[in-house]
Amino acid sequence: MHNETEQAPLLPGLKPVLELLASEPQRIDCVFCKKGLRGPDAQDVLNLCRQHNVRFSLVDPVALDRLCRGAGGQTAQGRQGRDGVSHQGVVARLAATGFTELADLLAAAADAPLPLIVALDQVQDPGNVGTICRTLYALGGAGIILPQHNSAYLGPAARRAAAGALEKLPVTRVTNLGHALDSAEEAGLTIYGAGGEGPSSLNAFDEPMQLPAVLVLGNEDKGLRPGVAKRCAHMLRIPLARTFDSLNVAQAGAVLLGLAAAHRAKDSAS
Repeated sequence: MHNETEQAPLLPGLKPVLELLASEPQRIDCVFCKKGLRGPDAQDVLNLCRQHNVRFSLVDPVALDRLCRGAGGQTAQGRQGRDGVSHQGVVARLAATGFTELADLLAAAADAPLPLIVALDQVQDPGNVGTICRTLYALGGAGIILPQHNSAYLGPAARRAAAGALEKLPVTRVTNLGHALDSAEEAGLTIYGAGGEGPSSLNAFDEPMQLPAVLVLGNEDKGLRPGVAKRCAHMLRIPLARTFDSLNVAQAGAVLLGLAAAHRAKDSAS
């Protein structure tokens, strides 16, 4: 847990978290449970998290107290959280944005000014996610797909980088990114992956993406996971004019999105 979490909207308390998990689990980004917490209610929290594919993390009591104290509450023997409510060893971090159903995003993609969806494969840095969203929205992109697990939290840091785009851009969160890409392909979208280095990869400057499409950008360090990469019909590479390590994911995304928008404008004018 870090500063991003401390600024996020939180729901402390065993019973409140249980009720929200049972009624509106989509509103929860992650549940933090104290290590060693026992009892039927505590087990119900974990079971509901698993049932609804809600992320959860087991943390030590000091970290949980620090989380609530950073959110503006008090911590004492009663383990007080935000607004003086006892967290009782359980705190839910609420989703910071509303989400669009995958089917709705895919159905509307062709009508966007730039009929291109970006899918992020475990991109961890909220600044990168926000920057990508800002570029995508500005160029007319259709929306973004994020994995539910191992993805940056769309909280204050992501929102600052997005400069308002996250409030306007359709965002879809999925349990399995590979299955989401399968659905996109079935809906008629071509799947492109960024970062291809092999002889079969396409030079992004020479080979425009065929729209509507999904562009998949990978993790900052590891790139695309094999199970995601194998679903890409084409891999794109950005040729560099100088010997250089690489572009980060937000920079690479901006280049590829700019190329797609330029080709789209050229086709529309012809």
